[in-house]
Amino acid sequence: MRIGVLGALQVAGAEIGGARVRALLVRLALDPGRVVTADRLIDDLWPGEPPAHPAAALQSLVSRARRQAPGLISSHPAGYLLDVPPGEVDASAFERLVRAGDPRGALALWRGPALADAAGLAFAAAPAARLEELRLTALAAAITADLTAEAAPALGPEPASEPASEQARGGRDGGPGVVAELEELVAAHRLREPFHALLMRALVARGRRGEALEVFERIRADLADELGVDPGPELRAAHMAALRDPAPAPRGNLPARLTGFVGRTGDVARLHALLGGRDERLVTLVGPGGVGKTRLALEAARGLDVPDGVWLVELASATGVRAAVESVLRTTDVVRALRGTSPLIVLDNCEHVVEEAATVARWLLSEVAGLRVLATSREPLDIPGEVLHPVLPLPEAAELFLARAAAARPGLEVSAADAGRICRELDGIPLAIELAAARLRTMPVSVLVRQLGDRLAFRGGRTSEPRHRTLRDVIDWSWNLLSAPERELLRGLTVFSGGATYEAVAEVCGGDPDDLASLVDKSLVSVSGDRYSMLATIRQYAAADLPALRQAHARYYTRLAETADPLLRTGEQLAWLEVLDAEQDNLDAALRHSDDPLRLILPRFWPWIMRGRRREMSERAAAVLRRVGDVPPPGRELAHGLCRVLTGGEPTPAVLDSDHPAALNFWAMSGAQRPPADVVELTEDVVERLRDSPDLWTRSAALLVGGIVRFEYGPVAGAQDLLGPALDGFRRTGDRWGQWACLYWLSLVAENRGDFAAALARAEEPGRLAAELSGLDAPFGPMTFLLRLGQLKARAGDHEGAATTLAQAWRSALRAEDAVTQARVLHARAELARRTGDRSAAARLLDRALALGSGDGPAQFRAFMQVELARVTEPGPPLRTALELMETCGDRTARATVLEGVAEHLPPRPAAELLGAARALRGVADPADPAVVALIGRCRSALGTDAFHEALTSGAALPAPERHAMSLLG
Repeated sequence: MRIGVLGALQVAGAEIGGARVRALLVRLALDPGRVVTADRLIDDLWPGEPPAHPAAALQSLVSRARRQAPGLISSHPAGYLLDVPPGEVDASAFERLVRAGDPRGALALWRGPALADAAGLAFAAAPAARLEELRLTALAAAITADLTAEAAPALGPEPASEPASEQARGGRDGGPGVVAELEELVAAHRLREPFHALLMRALVARGRRGEALEVFERIRADLADELGVDPGPELRAAHMAALRDPAPAPRGNLPARLTGFVGRTGDVARLHALLGGRDERLVTLVGPGGVGKTRLALEAARGLDVPDGVWLVELASATGVRAAVESVLRTTDVVRALRGTSPLIVLDNCEHVVEEAATVARWLLSEVAGLRVLATSREPLDIPGEVLHPVLPLPEAAELFLARAAAARPGLEVSAADAGRICRELDGIPLAIELAAARLRTMPVSVLVRQLGDRLAFRGGRTSEPRHRTLRDVIDWSWNLLSAPERELLRGLTVFSGGATYEAVAEVCGGDPDDLASLVDKSLVSVSGDRYSMLATIRQYAAADLPALRQAHARYYTRLAETADPLLRTGEQLAWLEVLDAEQDNLDAALRHSDDPLRLILPRFWPWIMRGRRREMSERAAAVLRRVGDVPPPGRELAHGLCRVLTGGEPTPAVLDSDHPAALNFWAMSGAQRPPADVVELTEDVVERLRDSPDLWTRSAALLVGGIVRFEYGPVAGAQDLLGPALDGFRRTGDRWGQWACLYWLSLVAENRGDFAAALARAEEPGRLAAELSGLDAPFGPMTFLLRLGQLKARAGDHEGAATTLAQAWRSALRAEDAVTQARVLHARAELARRTGDRSAAARLLDRALALGSGDGPAQFRAFMQVELARVTEPGPPLRTALELMETCGDRTARATVLEGVAEHLPPRPAAELLGAARALRGVADPADPAVVALIGRCRSALGTDAFHEALTSGAALPAPERHAMSLLG
């Protein structure tokens, strides 16, 4: 939600009523996303005259603001915060753009005096003054850029109006011209030297030298009379320029752009900061071929103010660097020609002549004090004073692809999803993206997507340089510069997926560490943290059939998984989960290629279970069984048996007798494949066998599984007796996952008996543990945790807290772009609206939820939506739909919830029967849910105690309560 404070306050383009409400929003906007304490807000909004009840007054003011801008202000125990990213507040965006060197973009945000709605309040004075100073600085920078872009000899007399770019500077109306504008600025800011210097430059550029000298004399006199100082360096330089003869034409040989430059604003800003400073005189852009080093260097050079010119020296086809420099500068005495000047030389494509490029660069920088050098190379020049700027794959790759696709085939529509996929497949490399986009001239997008596997053959246009004709040519250029050992190591690195640590590379590939360092220097391998990786395009180029290395790779990652396995059940769990997450792709590749896949899959079961990746685990197990067959090799009986259970087979003796963590968990996971009674019996046997195990973790895991099975299949009442001791055991071992799982299920037990306050208390701690563990899949991810928390808060009576939490869940659901997820949040918000008395809002929210999730999602959720709809509309049709969905559902608590919802709409006798059926399903004799308690009271009062209990007993004995309920509805 966009917040505007540069001018009259605006929220999402709309104005806000109430002066003090606007002042509150302005104050919070000064610290977006950060908590401002209540005391600070009271002092700032009522300076010197606090109201009689300041806290209440502040709360009332916040409520008024929330009514006009819902979801904008969040509460905190210490105060309040504006719940938007800093970039959504125009003042923060304005400051960022000014500091990033984009004055036009910054000024486009300026609508009027900063913080105008807080004028007169002390807290706004300093920020408003700072923003005004930044505005003037940005205005000067924008005018400077325009004057620099003008070709002074071609200007002639003062034009009637300035170019259209005037409008782009924001806060400037493009009136009678830059000179007139500057005259207005120096009149308004009589002692501000930069505006006077700019006015002098503009006048000199238009041949009005005498007027420029008059401006100087006037400001010099004013500075002396009023401040007692002399003109500063900028004014003196403008004065000297006005006294000199007209300057010669700009020097340099930069080529004009042929296409627009997309993205990389951060790179350009850093290069300007480096090359515009005093200390960094050699900056080298390094990166793989095709990543856009040359384009970035030229774009950065064009934006620099270099009085003695920018000279591009192209080395791609050069045989000697010094000769190439001499040819560009048209002199054989380069040092003499450059001495006393301050030019910028761009040495482009140094990698194939890197030794001589380094020598020449060091020589010139040593001899010419004012010289700066910007080099591009696939490896550093490695000389003193060099500053490296890595050029990474283009963040705005999709934007580039869409622009080039539109140029190649006007009118072609390419979806954002297709553009994103193509750019990811091409590693975000600009050259690859441009080559791919050009192919759209002759083929549909779908065909291009299918051809991405043959990316190395993509060809450029007729005028492409030979080394850029295809992606293969690009990498050939680097490959031909490698030594034989470097080539062998690069091939070997292709056995890794998703990168590798140094230890893994050394053990699997061997080789000289210096060769690995050289590959990094030559931009064929990158290093981030402790991992080495390569782009998929380079990997495809260098890939070879290396069976021996693949088995060495598989053995290394098998040992890694076996080392991690026992440590995942200790206090070292988080560290080892992080290791396994980083090595996920390598572990998958090892499992595909290993000669002994059963050995590797066994230690992988438990991390899969912890992460909730059951589908992936089952698919991997099925793939391993297809490779090894139905008979387990000696020593691999347990792994083989677990794979069979995962794919629907019966447990083998090796599984039944095992206390391996994965074997313990399979009873809860295989419930859908066998009758509930079998699951309960098998689990009880496991719990009984292992509850006295000497290993504390094993005892705790057995109790956890027993508690889960009891909750799922009954008797529910015994679940807490197992889960409580399991939680204590996991806390003693330091296993965070075990603690999280116990707390999660204990929260469900409390929710099942209707004790929402206890369920909420139990739910908040597993949320913290889940955040520590990270990577937990649904139903335990961050969004679903927020959704559950919001629902429990609503049912526990904390309606304001529920609204805040569900607003966070909604934002997360929108980012997920998943219709069922969004429907879940809308359903929860509808329940909250009903509980707060807004039935019409609840109905509207449910209509939206049903439109998104009526055909997808679990049957339980779809039934819950129908039950909630029945509470705010005609109940008959939605209740029938809910009951139909539950007829074949094995979720006992979900069935109970639906039956209780139907009972709300029935006369006392049938309502009591359904309450009895729900009570039997829940395994709870005395439910605490206030709504159910109230319904019980109504039925007992109407029927009398004896008849009520008879109806409960009758309902508990119903074999098919959903069918009975449908008959009651008629």
